[in-house]
Amino acid sequence: MRKIADALFLFLLAVLIPAQAEVTPGPPDPRVELGLAQVGAWREKAVDIHPAFAKNYPVALVAGGQWRVFAPEGEKGWALAFQGPAKQAVPKGVRAAMPLPFWENRMACVVSPDAFDSAAEIVVVLHEFVHCYEWETVEAKLKEGMEVCREAMARQDYMWELQHPFPYGNAEVRRVYSLWQKELAQGRDARAGHWRSMLRKGLNRHDWEYMTWQEWKEGLARYLENQVRRRFGLPPKLPAADAPFDRVSFYRGGELFIARLAAKEPGLDKDIERLYRRILASGG
Repeated sequence: MRKIADALFLFLLAVLIPAQAEVTPGPPDPRVELGLAQVGAWREKAVDIHPAFAKNYPVALVAGGQWRVFAPEGEKGWALAFQGPAKQAVPKGVRAAMPLPFWENRMACVVSPDAFDSAAEIVVVLHEFVHCYEWETVEAKLKEGMEVCREAMARQDYMWELQHPFPYGNAEVRRVYSLWQKELAQGRDARAGHWRSMLRKGLNRHDWEYMTWQEWKEGLARYLENQVRRRFGLPPKLPAADAPFDRVSFYRGGELFIARLAAKEPGLDKDIERLYRRILASGG
């Protein structure tokens, strides 16, 4: 499913429409209205978990050949803020957060209508809310300090967060990252620290910045998603035993690292800028 979400970035470049294509809103969609109401209800019940859940965020989807963007209205609920024709349907299973070019580049959670089909999918919408929160608070500031980001922007590589050539195929990097995660999961901080140092020594600056960025950005979203899952009696999202070593591996690594850091320093997970800098400086 995450590969579908990643593909959406490329997909949107081809199919998103300009704001001038706005049309008269169609009739309400009961499925979407009920789903958004459930998202808001769950978000309210999770508000004490993290500041990321302090408010609702825009939700965009394609239904009936139309892009529909629902913006938060007051403290509760959403209202249809934009509607326009879509060149093609957004693939089923899409879950992403991104600025919308046709909506003044405002950030939104982009989903397909099946996002409202089950409790497990509602939680994934809240995962994307975390990314909206990151974007609205410190993401731009943090990216300014990343050489890998600055150089990517200079060459107009806007897909670097998905396509950076991290050495996933390097057997030693894969082995050390796996051992680091194993020690973290067991709470053996000293041994985990050893493997973290080995990992840092084995990566160049760009790869280290990229890895730690993903551990922070996606790791925090996964960490909070699993807290919400536990709150509502759902099983945590864990990688499959045969999961490949790829960008998604950093979701689990980041989640484990954030959990350990927050356990030792309560509240660190809520100060997300300081959390990022702690992850970036690790292994030194």
